[in-house]
Amino acid sequence: MAKYSRWIALCAFLLLTVACLLPWTFHADIQKTFTGFFTENNIYGKPGKFLLIFGGLSALFAFIPKLWLKRTALFLSGLNVAYGIKTFLMFGACYQGYCPEKKVGLFLMLISTILLMIAAMFPAGEIKQQPANQSYSSDKDKADSSLSPDQG
Repeated sequence: MAKYSRWIALCAFLLLTVACLLPWTFHADIQKTFTGFFTENNIYGKPGKFLLIFGGLSALFAFIPKLWLKRTALFLSGLNVAYGIKTFLMFGACYQGYCPEKKVGLFLMLISTILLMIAAMFPAGEIKQQPANQSYSSDKDKADSSLSPDQG
């Protein structure tokens, strides 16, 4: 899994981009289809912008071999999943006794944010561990050897 996590992150980001452009819901009462970038009178905002910015950064950070970027990607993808769940619930929720018809884009958006999170949880690459501080252990050994059995 970790071997392919970079490519999974990139594919998930591309899927998220497509999902934001596809229809998310159809509202028969106003005869409009909402996407990640269009809602009637901008009532739900443009969640596609937030999702794509954070998803793009998470996918980009998967390709750069720095530990702090891997951790940042995990944080950003966590925010993206949370925002994706909130958006899924907000767009698909019933209002004034009317329930909108959920379209494929809404489901793809949620799936792609979860895939980005999974890719960030299992980053590719090795983390180089620094050697233990040798001076500390050698100083301790010297101190222990200087004590004679009678003293201690």
